[in-house]
Amino acid sequence: MSSPFSSAHRLHVKSLYKRYLVDAQNWTIRRDLWRNKAIEIRAEFERNRNVKDPRAIAQIIAEAEERLAARAHPDPYIHALYPGGTKWERNLPPPMDKPTPYM
Repeated sequence: MSSPFSSAHRLHVKSLYKRYLVDAQNWTIRRDLWRNKAIEIRAEFERNRNVKDPRAIAQIIAEAEERLAARAHPDPYIHALYPGGTKWERNLPPPMDKPTPYM
């Protein structure tokens, strides 16, 4: 049974779901509290899983994007080794160019 929606649509919904989870993790650092919020987010996505009307789906996605933008954390958590993190490019190996001659 094939899906009436494209793979691009599925990827967009998956991306939206992951962004919701990451934003929830930015607001709640403790893993047990975050897990409860993740279950609520999953339930919200599951409620809209069987919607088939493309206009209704577009409206649901637009509303979800607006809610996500409205509640985005002002100072999101950045992992230490990711760009912008506290250890990004720390202790880089020396360049492997020609060595400087000593005189």
